[in-house]
Amino acid sequence: MITIIDYKAGNILSIRNMLKKLGVASEIAETQKQLGAAKKLILPGVGHFDHGMKHLRDAGMVDVIRDKVIEEKIPILGICLGAQLLGKGSEEGIEPGLSLVDMDVVKFDTNKLDQHLKIPHMGWSNLTIKKVENPLFIDSQAEPRFYFVHSYHFKMNKKEDVLSTSYHGYFFTSAFHKDNIYGVQFHPEKSHKYGMKLLENFAKLN
Repeated sequence: MITIIDYKAGNILSIRNMLKKLGVASEIAETQKQLGAAKKLILPGVGHFDHGMKHLRDAGMVDVIRDKVIEEKIPILGICLGAQLLGKGSEEGIEPGLSLVDMDVVKFDTNKLDQHLKIPHMGWSNLTIKKVENPLFIDSQAEPRFYFVHSYHFKMNKKEDVLSTSYHGYFFTSAFHKDNIYGVQFHPEKSHKYGMKLLENFAKLN
């Protein structure tokens, strides 16, 4: 059973529908009480960093998420904004993040982008996987393609946490992994067979 955290900022139904196609049971948690029995978490999200963190705090979920991940060591997958919230903070706002990963979120550096490249980075991009044996990408193609919509990206403070990179004017971290914590900047729920394989691999994690 995978618990999808609903903090009014995510594409909940698309993720749940894809899991259903895979035959993976899921539930949606809107309160801290509903998170209590969770054995595996997905934290999705779109929108503004501060808005997302305030929703999690108002719902009383921050400490519960941290306890589940740090103390109980259950797997968590952050998606887009949800992955950004796993870090320390973002240039997009002033709220502190969940601080589960040594990572900051920064805006795309427009000085490094060609004039024809726009922000947000929107559309399909390849991934260069840095840890080919990582369980999230087991049996995936050499350079899988995923759908992105974002103006900010991860800045990992520890190189060993980088799981994949992608290119938009320059290379940026598009997925990270630390222990039981996974984060992806792209949207697997919008990425067809590539996203289905990633979610299937996450569902199989012990």
